[in-house]
Amino acid sequence: MTLQSVVHYGIHFLLPLVVALVYFRAQWKFAYFIMLCAFVIDLDHLLANPIFDPNRCSINFHPLHSYYAIGIYVLLSLFKITRLIGIGLIIHIIADQVDCWMM
Repeated sequence: MTLQSVVHYGIHFLLPLVVALVYFRAQWKFAYFIMLCAFVIDLDHLLANPIFDPNRCSINFHPLHSYYAIGIYVLLSLFKITRLIGIGLIIHIIADQVDCWMM
């Protein structure tokens, strides 16, 4: 396992856990689960050819990783009812952006 993949998946799995434990302590398991559900945005990788390219940055390449989509994720994080999924999506984007920087 490379340093890049450790950092990438560390952000994907550990950062939502830290956020859940610090900011949503009473319902941390639920919060963590909802934030992990943000992985669903990776379904847009199925639209690319090839589906996986280790040298491709996801940010602004895939539709659900576009700057427009990121703006929507920020808006989702502002409202209580959508806050957890918005934060999860932002954390997902952060993980993918760090991955791009490490390429």
